[in-house]
Amino acid sequence: MSKNDSTKMNIKEQVEQIKKEILEQYREEDNNRPWIIGFSGGKDSTMLLQLVWKTIQDNVPQDLRTRPIHVICNNTLVENPKILSFVERTLEKIREASIAQGMPMTVEQTTPKLESSFWVNLIGKGYPAPNTIFRWCTERLKINPTTQYIKDKISNYGEVIILLGTRSDESSQRAKNIKRHEIKGQRLRTHSLANAYAFTPIKDVLTKDVWTYLQAVNPPWEGDNKELITLYMSSSGGDCPIITDISTPSCGNSRFGCWVCTVVKRDKSMEGLIESGEDWMVPLVEIRDFLSKTVDRDHPEYDLEKYRMPIRRNNQEGPGPYWPRWRKYILEEVLKAQREIQEDQPEMVLITHQELAAIQVTWHRDFIFEFNVSDIYNDVFNRQISFNQGDENIKKEKKLLQEVCDNEGEFKLINNLLKAQKNKVLLVNKRGLQNDLEHIIEEHVYPTKTAVEGYQDGEVNFDKKEGDNGQMKLDI
Repeated sequence: MSKNDSTKMNIKEQVEQIKKEILEQYREEDNNRPWIIGFSGGKDSTMLLQLVWKTIQDNVPQDLRTRPIHVICNNTLVENPKILSFVERTLEKIREASIAQGMPMTVEQTTPKLESSFWVNLIGKGYPAPNTIFRWCTERLKINPTTQYIKDKISNYGEVIILLGTRSDESSQRAKNIKRHEIKGQRLRTHSLANAYAFTPIKDVLTKDVWTYLQAVNPPWEGDNKELITLYMSSSGGDCPIITDISTPSCGNSRFGCWVCTVVKRDKSMEGLIESGEDWMVPLVEIRDFLSKTVDRDHPEYDLEKYRMPIRRNNQEGPGPYWPRWRKYILEEVLKAQREIQEDQPEMVLITHQELAAIQVTWHRDFIFEFNVSDIYNDVFNRQISFNQGDENIKKEKKLLQEVCDNEGEFKLINNLLKAQKNKVLLVNKRGLQNDLEHIIEEHVYPTKTAVEGYQDGEVNFDKKEGDNGQMKLDI
């Protein structure tokens, strides 16, 4: 069906035509190549999944539903918490309904590896918040987990077909991407991954018609689409599709994007939710806005030297990672926001314990021994939790070490080596300990980062215009 043909139809006729194409593709004799449906929980992917589900349910007898269908949802671990809660509830409904209705579907979520998570990179390694120049987040949080999932399925099956809810009407960039990969006269189009093909059944559906469909047709897994529609009402926003290509536009303006996104100037959708009564999200906007001004050259408070070191992670001169003191500060603010939110929503997690442990190990790799993640966490939550193994024994060892060492330099070196060794056991992957210890000794003998003035300073300095007592201010 050409775009010109589709625009001449009303939405009812268009839906019937789309279902016909889906059914024809499902019945293709192609060795039952599995389908992978990219699902974000947004309007486009919801329409797509509903159409696929109803097409199979109404036209394919249960004993002939042999083609595997994998519904895949990517969780970056920094999703908008309001949206994540909705999406996870929806996924559970899909799982239960799929079993009850005899649908050949499995539902799975992809997440980034621990060492690739947003907070381990930003707070641990000091990566500056992403911007249009250094958009390091997309590959680590979205592309790599999703790509690996698809590659695993290709390895198992030989070939796969990826169903996407992308539409030409969503943006000019998406229209160009769809057009670029089209094969004339073919329903399937090429994909960036070998042995994978893309199928975009709703590519020519207009946004207004998506809403018409969702309002008229309830999802087959339970209930209706009222909650989904309500989430979009506060501000305009599009879906954040399954991403396997760095050229895909940022989802920062999206209703279904990451709450920490600084690739855009403002997160209008999160601000819209706050204006609609979700006041608990205010601390999230404050953190996002703070991160944004550390990398936004047009921001009146942008100060490269203030926030970032003059040496890169490879020890070459140039704008480098955040100063250790700012990494500590950001961790404190994230934990404070989590504490505040958990007073009313105890299940809400902004940063996991696994990430906290990885941050501690990463700080030691960066020769940051003045700050302790356990102490920061305990100060914020007023409770005792340890991301170190055997704190009491460590204190005794430290006291004994001070007594036997001849000078302060030797004491610091040995103490830091012991810290690195003990914290390494917190990670599942314990490889690389020898390299970590060798780097600590090398840095002690031939200092690089630690030689930079102010590297171990523990307090951050705020300008007066940042707010009374150094508190971040929300400006919506």
